[in-house]
Amino acid sequence: MADETRRPPAGSRVPEAVARKRPAQVITPPPPGVVTGPLPAPQAAPGRSSFRVPRQRRKPPAQPRRRRRGRGEMIGLIALALLFVGLFVVAMGVGAATGFNLGGGLFGEQSAPTARDFPVLDPSRPQRLDIPSIDVSAPILEVGRADDGSVEVPPLKRHNEAGWFDGGPTPGQFGPALIVGHADTRTGPSVFHELGRLKPGQDIEVARADGSVAVFEVNSVESFDKDRLPVQRVYGDYSRPSLRLMTCGGTWLGGDEGYSDNVVVFASLVDSHRG
Repeated sequence: MADETRRPPAGSRVPEAVARKRPAQVITPPPPGVVTGPLPAPQAAPGRSSFRVPRQRRKPPAQPRRRRRGRGEMIGLIALALLFVGLFVVAMGVGAATGFNLGGGLFGEQSAPTARDFPVLDPSRPQRLDIPSIDVSAPILEVGRADDGSVEVPPLKRHNEAGWFDGGPTPGQFGPALIVGHADTRTGPSVFHELGRLKPGQDIEVARADGSVAVFEVNSVESFDKDRLPVQRVYGDYSRPSLRLMTCGGTWLGGDEGYSDNVVVFASLVDSHRG
Protein backbone atom coordinates (compact mmCIF):
# COMPACT_ATOMS: atom_id res chain seq x y z
CA MET A 1 0.00 0.00 0.00
CA ALA A 2 1.42 3.17 -1.09
CA ASP A 3 2.15 5.83 1.48
CA GLU A 4 -0.39 8.45 1.57
CA THR A 5 0.54 11.91 2.23
CA ARG A 6 -1.13 13.14 5.32
CA ARG A 7 -2.99 16.32 5.10
CA PRO A 8 -3.13 18.59 8.02
CA PRO A 9 -6.50 18.61 9.66
CA ALA A 10 -8.59 21.64 9.09
CA GLY A 11 -7.79 24.40 11.46
CA SER A 12 -4.43 22.91 12.39
CA ARG A 13 -1.70 25.33 13.32
CA VAL A 14 1.06 22.89 12.44
CA PRO A 15 3.05 24.09 9.47
CA GLU A 16 2.49 22.21 6.24
CA ALA A 17 6.15 21.24 5.94
CA VAL A 18 5.91 19.51 9.32
CA ALA A 19 2.61 17.84 8.59
CA ARG A 20 4.01 16.22 5.47
CA LYS A 21 6.73 14.40 7.41
CA ARG A 22 6.27 10.96 8.78
CA PRO A 23 4.95 10.71 12.24
CA ALA A 24 8.35 9.81 13.64
CA GLN A 25 9.76 12.94 12.20
CA VAL A 26 7.08 15.30 13.34
CA ILE A 27 8.63 18.07 15.45
CA THR A 28 6.65 18.98 18.46
CA PRO A 29 5.78 22.65 18.49
CA PRO A 30 7.79 24.61 21.09
CA PRO A 31 6.04 25.38 24.29
CA PRO A 32 4.30 28.70 24.54
CA GLY A 33 6.57 31.63 25.52
CA VAL A 34 9.67 30.28 23.82
CA VAL A 35 11.28 32.82 21.52
CA THR A 36 11.96 31.38 18.12
CA GLY A 37 13.14 34.56 16.42
CA PRO A 38 16.70 35.94 16.20
CA LEU A 39 18.81 35.41 19.32
CA PRO A 40 19.58 38.40 21.48
CA ALA A 41 23.10 39.80 21.36
CA PRO A 42 25.46 37.90 23.59
CA GLN A 43 26.27 39.45 26.92
CA ALA A 44 29.74 40.76 27.36
CA ALA A 45 32.08 38.51 29.18
CA PRO A 46 32.95 39.61 32.69
CA GLY A 47 36.03 41.76 32.87
CA ARG A 48 37.06 45.20 31.64
CA SER A 49 34.37 47.13 29.82
CA SER A 50 34.71 47.36 26.06
CA PHE A 51 34.07 51.05 26.38
CA ARG A 52 36.90 51.71 28.80
CA VAL A 53 38.23 55.19 28.14
CA PRO A 54 42.00 55.03 28.20
CA ARG A 55 43.60 57.40 30.68
CA GLN A 56 45.64 60.20 29.21
CA ARG A 57 49.30 59.58 29.68
CA ARG A 58 51.05 62.24 31.67
CA LYS A 59 53.55 64.09 29.55
CA PRO A 60 56.89 64.88 31.14
CA PRO A 61 57.19 68.56 32.14
CA ALA A 62 58.45 70.69 29.30
CA GLN A 63 62.04 71.81 29.68
CA PRO A 64 62.51 75.60 29.56
CA ARG A 65 63.74 76.63 26.18
CA ARG A 66 66.69 78.91 26.00
CA ARG A 67 65.68 82.19 24.47
CA ARG A 68 67.47 82.84 21.24
CA ARG A 69 68.38 86.40 20.55
CA GLY A 70 66.96 87.71 17.34
CA ARG A 71 69.21 89.07 14.67
CA GLY A 72 68.02 92.64 15.28
CA GLU A 73 68.78 92.38 18.99
CA MET A 74 72.27 91.06 18.36
CA ILE A 75 72.98 93.93 15.97
CA GLY A 76 71.77 96.40 18.62
CA LEU A 77 74.09 94.95 21.27
CA ILE A 78 77.06 95.09 18.91
CA ALA A 79 76.30 98.72 18.01
CA LEU A 80 76.06 99.66 21.71
CA ALA A 81 79.43 98.05 22.44
CA LEU A 82 81.04 99.90 19.52
CA LEU A 83 79.57 103.18 20.81
CA PHE A 84 81.18 102.73 24.23
CA VAL A 85 84.50 101.85 22.63
CA GLY A 86 84.30 104.97 20.47
CA LEU A 87 83.54 107.22 23.44
CA PHE A 88 86.46 105.73 25.36
CA VAL A 89 88.88 106.32 22.48
CA VAL A 90 87.72 109.94 22.06
CA ALA A 91 88.11 110.58 25.79
CA MET A 92 91.62 109.13 25.78
CA GLY A 93 92.59 111.32 22.82
CA VAL A 94 91.38 114.52 24.46
CA GLY A 95 93.11 113.57 27.70
CA ALA A 96 96.38 113.12 25.86
CA ALA A 97 95.92 116.52 24.20
CA THR A 98 95.55 118.34 27.52
CA GLY A 99 98.76 116.84 28.93
CA PHE A 100 97.72 116.83 32.62
CA ASN A 101 97.21 113.81 34.83
CA LEU A 102 97.56 114.44 38.54
CA GLY A 103 96.64 110.85 39.34
CA GLY A 104 95.53 109.93 42.85
CA GLY A 105 96.50 111.31 46.24
CA LEU A 106 95.41 114.79 47.19
CA PHE A 107 93.95 115.62 43.80
CA GLY A 108 91.93 112.46 43.27
CA GLU A 109 91.12 110.80 39.95
CA GLN A 110 90.52 112.94 36.89
CA SER A 111 87.45 112.64 34.73
CA ALA A 112 87.74 112.62 30.94
CA PRO A 113 87.25 116.00 29.21
CA THR A 114 84.09 116.49 27.20
CA ALA A 115 83.57 117.97 23.76
CA ARG A 116 84.63 121.62 23.46
CA ASP A 117 81.50 123.73 23.59
CA PHE A 118 83.53 126.36 25.51
CA PRO A 119 86.88 128.12 25.05
CA VAL A 120 90.10 126.28 25.84
CA LEU A 121 93.49 128.01 26.08
CA ASP A 122 97.03 126.77 25.63
CA PRO A 123 99.27 126.49 28.71
CA SER A 124 100.60 129.82 29.99
CA ARG A 125 101.61 130.82 33.50
CA PRO A 126 99.28 133.27 35.30
CA GLN A 127 100.72 136.64 36.27
CA ARG A 128 97.92 138.78 37.70
CA LEU A 129 94.46 138.29 39.24
CA ASP A 130 91.66 140.87 38.96
CA ILE A 131 88.26 140.61 40.66
CA PRO A 132 86.51 143.94 40.13
CA SER A 133 83.45 143.18 42.32
CA ILE A 134 85.58 142.92 45.50
CA ASP A 135 88.35 145.31 44.47
CA VAL A 136 91.09 142.72 44.13
CA SER A 137 94.05 143.34 41.82
CA ALA A 138 97.05 141.29 42.84
CA PRO A 139 100.18 139.72 41.36
CA ILE A 140 100.35 135.93 41.24
CA LEU A 141 103.30 133.87 42.44
CA GLU A 142 103.84 130.12 42.17
CA VAL A 143 103.29 127.75 45.09
CA GLY A 144 103.75 124.01 45.43
CA ARG A 145 102.95 121.41 48.05
CA ALA A 146 103.76 121.64 51.72
CA ASP A 147 105.51 118.85 53.64
CA ASP A 148 102.13 117.42 54.75
CA GLY A 149 100.94 117.17 51.13
CA SER A 150 98.62 120.18 51.24
CA VAL A 151 98.92 123.21 48.98
CA GLU A 152 101.28 125.91 50.17
CA VAL A 153 100.16 129.50 50.62
CA PRO A 154 102.18 132.62 49.87
CA PRO A 155 104.57 133.64 52.67
CA LEU A 156 103.10 136.07 55.19
CA LYS A 157 105.42 138.84 54.02
CA ARG A 158 103.63 138.56 50.65
CA HIS A 159 100.12 138.09 52.03
CA ASN A 160 98.64 140.56 49.52
CA GLU A 161 99.67 138.33 46.61
CA ALA A 162 97.81 135.28 45.31
CA GLY A 163 99.48 131.89 44.85
CA TRP A 164 98.93 129.66 41.80
CA PHE A 165 99.46 125.93 42.45
CA ASP A 166 102.04 124.95 39.83
CA GLY A 167 101.19 121.23 40.05
CA GLY A 168 97.90 121.76 38.26
CA PRO A 169 96.62 123.31 35.02
CA THR A 170 97.32 126.92 34.12
CA PRO A 171 94.16 129.09 34.05
CA GLY A 172 92.35 128.40 30.77
CA GLN A 173 93.48 124.81 30.28
CA PHE A 174 91.25 121.81 30.88
CA GLY A 175 90.81 121.21 34.59
CA PRO A 176 90.67 123.28 37.77
CA ALA A 177 93.44 125.88 38.05
CA LEU A 178 93.92 126.57 41.75
CA ILE A 179 94.77 130.00 43.18
CA VAL A 180 95.07 130.42 46.96
CA GLY A 181 95.52 133.41 49.23
CA HIS A 182 95.36 134.61 52.82
CA ALA A 183 92.18 136.06 54.31
CA ASP A 184 94.02 138.13 56.89
CA THR A 185 97.03 138.35 59.15
CA ARG A 186 97.60 139.72 62.66
CA THR A 187 98.14 143.12 61.14
CA GLY A 188 94.93 143.26 59.07
CA PRO A 189 93.04 141.93 56.05
CA SER A 190 94.79 140.17 53.16
CA VAL A 191 94.18 139.61 49.44
CA PHE A 192 91.22 137.20 49.81
CA HIS A 193 89.59 138.81 52.84
CA GLU A 194 86.37 139.54 50.90
CA LEU A 195 86.33 136.34 48.83
CA GLY A 196 83.14 135.10 50.50
CA ARG A 197 81.22 138.09 49.15
CA LEU A 198 81.50 136.95 45.54
CA LYS A 199 78.22 136.10 43.79
CA PRO A 200 77.40 133.70 40.92
CA GLY A 201 77.70 135.42 37.56
CA GLN A 202 80.48 137.82 38.54
CA ASP A 203 83.72 137.91 36.56
CA ILE A 204 87.26 136.94 37.47
CA GLU A 205 90.15 137.81 35.13
CA VAL A 206 93.58 136.19 35.04
CA ALA A 207 96.33 137.83 32.98
CA ARG A 208 98.75 135.26 31.53
CA ALA A 209 102.37 135.28 30.38
CA ASP A 210 101.41 134.86 26.70
CA GLY A 211 99.61 138.23 26.73
CA SER A 212 96.10 136.76 26.94
CA VAL A 213 93.51 137.31 29.68
CA ALA A 214 91.33 134.38 30.72
CA VAL A 215 87.85 135.44 31.80
CA PHE A 216 86.03 133.22 34.31
CA GLU A 217 82.46 133.41 35.59
CA VAL A 218 81.64 132.55 39.20
CA ASN A 219 79.42 129.45 39.51
CA SER A 220 79.21 129.23 43.30
CA VAL A 221 80.87 130.29 46.55
CA GLU A 222 80.91 127.58 49.22
CA SER A 223 82.37 126.95 52.67
CA PHE A 224 83.64 123.55 53.86
CA ASP A 225 85.04 122.18 57.08
CA LYS A 226 88.75 121.66 56.46
CA ASP A 227 88.42 118.01 57.47
CA ARG A 228 85.53 117.47 55.01
CA LEU A 229 86.76 119.24 51.91
CA PRO A 230 85.30 117.49 48.78
CA VAL A 231 88.70 116.76 47.25
CA GLN A 232 87.44 115.25 43.99
CA ARG A 233 85.08 118.13 43.30
CA VAL A 234 87.63 120.82 44.12
CA TYR A 235 90.74 119.32 42.51
CA GLY A 236 89.59 116.48 40.24
CA ASP A 237 87.03 117.92 37.80
CA TYR A 238 88.68 117.91 34.36
CA SER A 239 85.44 118.22 32.37
CA ARG A 240 86.25 121.79 31.23
CA PRO A 241 88.60 124.74 31.94
CA SER A 242 87.77 126.06 35.39
CA LEU A 243 89.17 128.04 38.29
CA ARG A 244 89.20 127.55 42.05
CA LEU A 245 89.94 130.41 44.44
CA MET A 246 90.53 129.27 48.02
CA THR A 247 91.11 130.92 51.38
CA CYS A 248 90.40 130.37 55.07
CA GLY A 249 87.08 131.11 56.77
CA GLY A 250 84.68 130.05 59.47
CA THR A 251 85.60 130.13 63.17
CA TRP A 252 89.02 131.14 64.41
CA LEU A 253 90.38 128.16 66.39
CA GLY A 254 93.62 129.83 67.40
CA GLY A 255 97.17 128.55 67.58
CA ASP A 256 98.45 126.46 64.69
CA GLU A 257 94.92 125.41 63.69
CA GLY A 258 93.86 128.78 62.34
CA TYR A 259 90.35 128.95 60.89
CA SER A 260 87.95 125.99 60.90
CA ASP A 261 86.82 126.19 57.26
CA ASN A 262 87.90 126.72 53.69
CA VAL A 263 86.04 129.18 51.46
CA VAL A 264 86.09 127.96 47.84
CA VAL A 265 85.00 129.88 44.74
CA PHE A 266 84.02 127.66 41.77
CA ALA A 267 84.29 129.42 38.38
CA SER A 268 84.31 128.38 34.70
CA LEU A 269 86.16 129.82 31.70
CA VAL A 270 83.75 131.79 29.49
CA ASP A 271 85.97 134.03 27.38
CA SER A 272 89.46 135.37 26.69
CA HIS A 273 90.98 138.47 25.16
CA ARG A 274 94.32 140.12 24.66
CA GLY A 275 95.67 142.03 27.63
